[in-house]
Amino acid sequence: MDDHRDGYFGESTAATYDTEEAARFDPADVDPSVDLLAGLAREGRALELAVGTGRLALPLAARGVPVHGIDTSRAMVSRLRAKPGGDAIGVTIGDMTTTRVDGEFAVAYLVFNTINNLTTQEQQVACFRNAAAHLTPGGCFVVEVGVPELRKLPPGQRAVPMRTSATHWAFDAYDCATQALSSNYVEVVEGRGRYRSIPFRYVWPAELDLMAQLAGLRLRERWDGWTREPFTHESGQHVSVWEKPAG
Repeated sequence: MDDHRDGYFGESTAATYDTEEAARFDPADVDPSVDLLAGLAREGRALELAVGTGRLALPLAARGVPVHGIDTSRAMVSRLRAKPGGDAIGVTIGDMTTTRVDGEFAVAYLVFNTINNLTTQEQQVACFRNAAAHLTPGGCFVVEVGVPELRKLPPGQRAVPMRTSATHWAFDAYDCATQALSSNYVEVVEGRGRYRSIPFRYVWPAELDLMAQLAGLRLRERWDGWTREPFTHESGQHVSVWEKPAG
């Protein structure tokens, strides 16, 4: 049974996370992310919010960047600890909106849509403020998140399919009035169905920029992804970098 303290990322999720997200662990996906983060860290430290099983923390540390993580899920962190080099990653168990870590960091980062796991605007603003409080002057906060797919919704429809098969269905459900979003999964195994729903709050690039301003940060760069392609009106995601002004 999942530990309730781990929320939606308890033991059952942690046990299969690396397998289900195997494509995200491919060097072709990981290396550009680590290249960018290592460049921003320079000779300083990196703070990963929602460090999880160490997909980015471990290769970033292998580049010589000291990495510390914050995560609420003991189950996910235990998977990180079991990997080669996992013991070298400092981790603080706690909420990324309020948990403070000693010292300052050249870069803080929050990837793979995890800002959306904070389901209120107040929590998302608090996350930006917490990240900013950890940064050295001139340090950067990096967020990777998708652009809401509302263009795919015709009038009267709230669901956007992600994948379908004879035994698996997955769809996102949007509430445009509240910016509530849920990812929903239906799986049929040996004639028995299982349903799982995870709540999120979608957020627009301009809204994130305002959150950054409230935290004393300013936009430095925004790209379509980690390979630094231009961000356009057709982009389905963005990697944004906000900087804490020096002085």
